[in-house]
Amino acid sequence: MDMDKIYLITDIPGFSPKVSHLISMMNYARCTTIEAVEALTVEQLDYLMDDKSNSIGALLLHFAAIEYAYQAATFEGRELTEEDMLVWGPAVNLGDEGRSVIRGHDLNYYIERLNSVRQTTLELFRTVNDEWLEQEEPFWYNKQANFYFMWFHVLEDEINHRGQIRMIRKRAERA
Repeated sequence: MDMDKIYLITDIPGFSPKVSHLISMMNYARCTTIEAVEALTVEQLDYLMDDKSNSIGALLLHFAAIEYAYQAATFEGRELTEEDMLVWGPAVNLGDEGRSVIRGHDLNYYIERLNSVRQTTLELFRTVNDEWLEQEEPFWYNKQANFYFMWFHVLEDEINHRGQIRMIRKRAERA
């Protein structure tokens, strides 16, 4: 990620134009996510506002899990397997399962998981072009969606939950 170009939605060498623009937006979202969790302790990453909330750590792992799920869906044409769900299920589902399982990790653990999944995403994006983004598949509510929208949703999900992270961080810092 070129931090000198973080505010540019622009072409990136090795990627087609629309794919580059999507990656530019994903990079910015990830940069601001990492800024939002900078220097958090394990206790802050595990903090729960109440018995129905998600922790910051769970939300970070959720970002990686959703990105992994969309890799499987768009590049492999498949849903997550039982084996995938053993690894990613608590982070995909969050809720009670996530609260009980996703705990006790330091910030580096989450950042490494995010970076590992993103590296695979970038490798996969190098193999496709703008026409691939236009490929349509059945999606939510019996509607068609193209891969561009699906990957926009990955970005949108991170931005949405990052707002939650900022709120949880404020509460955790007061606790």
